[in-house]
Amino acid sequence: MNVRRAELRDIPGILNLLVQVDMVHHEGRPDLFKGPATKYNAEELKDIIADDKTPVFVCVDDNDFVAGHAFCIEKQVLGDSVLTDIKTLYIDDICVDEDHRRMNIGTMIFEHVRAYAKAHDFYNITLNVWECNPGAGKFYESLGFKPQKTCMETIL
Repeated sequence: MNVRRAELRDIPGILNLLVQVDMVHHEGRPDLFKGPATKYNAEELKDIIADDKTPVFVCVDDNDFVAGHAFCIEKQVLGDSVLTDIKTLYIDDICVDEDHRRMNIGTMIFEHVRAYAKAHDFYNITLNVWECNPGAGKFYESLGFKPQKTCMETIL
């Protein structure tokens, strides 16, 4: 397995993973997530992959099967009256193919993201975890993530 920057040829595999991510969320919160669906279409993925501010990384095998991905977004607030000017790499989406889980692919992807963030002078890496996906929360905690803030809701 090899982690690298996503290429246009990876789009079909990425779309497959995006459906898997959506279905995890749909099963946990069908009131919020449609299923099956993808948050991006192929055309949007072309633009995302081409943009250096939104790096996408994939873990592929020797046949270029996309076994996992991480969508990242560079975030920085400058000149805010309260917040400092730190540069954050936000992981917008991370997924390992359901048939390839428990093979350290998620860790490989994250370590690649971490190395990228360090090499590009990011202060931190952030992500969000849905409460309906406790396995993901435990995985992120095993990588050293700690809660930064909590988003709460009340359904009316």
